[in-house]
Amino acid sequence: MELNKIRNLSDDELKSEQAKAAEQIFRIRFQQSLGNTEGIKKLRTLKLDIARINTVARERELAAGSNDAVKVVAPAKSTRKKAKKD
Repeated sequence: MELNKIRNLSDDELKSEQAKAAEQIFRIRFQQSLGNTEGIKKLRTLKLDIARINTVARERELAAGSNDAVKVVAPAKSTRKKAKKD
């Protein structure tokens, strides 16, 4: 599925598409365990589709959260020196 098509889907449609892809991955892996070698390329495209869906969902989550103006603070660096081993 193309990224433009994924971006045009609603949140509920994204969840249903992700569930469909996960179900297809399960079925292909089951077929592979039985010795069927077909669908290997399809497995790769399904994984990429799920990754794209997760990316778009995270972008939307961050865009909604940017209105709250949450700051992310980096952890402080340690000033303690390491002891030398002899």
